[in-house]
Amino acid sequence: MTEVNRSWRLAARPEGMIKDSDFTWHEEPLPAELGPGQILVETLYLSVDPTQRIWIERDSYLPAVAIGEVVRAGGVARVLRSSLPGFSPGDLVFGMTGWQTHAVIEPSIRGPRKLPEGVSPTMAVSLLGLTGLTAYFGLLDVGQPKEGETVVVSGAAGATGNAAGQIAKIKGCRVVGIAGGPQKCAWIKDELGFDAAIDYKSEDVQKRLGELCPNGIDVYFDNVGGSILEAALTHLAMRGRVVLCGSIGDYNHATGSTGPRNLMNLVMKRGRMEGFLVSDYAARFGEAIGDLARWAAEGRIKDRVDVVEGLENAPAALRRLFTGANTGKQLIKVAAG
Repeated sequence: MTEVNRSWRLAARPEGMIKDSDFTWHEEPLPAELGPGQILVETLYLSVDPTQRIWIERDSYLPAVAIGEVVRAGGVARVLRSSLPGFSPGDLVFGMTGWQTHAVIEPSIRGPRKLPEGVSPTMAVSLLGLTGLTAYFGLLDVGQPKEGETVVVSGAAGATGNAAGQIAKIKGCRVVGIAGGPQKCAWIKDELGFDAAIDYKSEDVQKRLGELCPNGIDVYFDNVGGSILEAALTHLAMRGRVVLCGSIGDYNHATGSTGPRNLMNLVMKRGRMEGFLVSDYAARFGEAIGDLARWAAEGRIKDRVDVVEGLENAPAALRRLFTGANTGKQLIKVAAG
């Protein structure tokens, strides 16, 4: 076992697109002893999520990562040493490992949790991880889709968006996805079963939504904010619901949000727009994981991961989310599973 922990620590608050210089590489010895209730783990895969951009910039629903601290991230890891009852060396767990090769984890709402039997490390941090759970609760509890309704999902080729669209199909909805580029649009239609796709890079989104949703949008699952959210609000159906999951289109704008300007449509359509955090549903994670695992086993929902090799490439992997380079769930492979 290596005696060195390697990590990325925050060096500066990002301005605009994150840069390598916003982080510093750090090496330090592993702890010689553990305190009560702690486990020492070796990180295998790290989850890469748009919200990490918020965590390193400012206080939000969590305190900002402090300058000099390890960058916050969830991951799948192998237990090396344990003083926590029920956890033994060799166990695979999910927890907040951070951008580092090793971590000391204590019990909290975010873990550690043992991986379910037969679940791969990559699926545990994608479909059965926080992004899959976000899609599940955001769509079903906040959006409350009904069979036959029209559901539109932005960021539809991303980790949360593709899962939300597939869950809507399972529930008998007609699903339109908004994604960037012909390959992503073909993937969500031909492989995931979306009914239609809009390429925001080459098509007029507002016009296409009018053509594809002639009776309006019953549920809009928003991952991007800005002008796309504005276009969806224009075509909201009577009593339509807007699920505010993320606003990735605004995260790197120094001036903040770019819209929408037509919130009065919520009044005219008697609509509802609601944000949520997946942590609000922590007590029900087991329910969601059970459903998602069963649908995956039945072939009703597909999981796709986009893996960047090596912890040294963590800053570049996070940038991929904001350039549209990834398809499916972005992961970093830190060590062999």
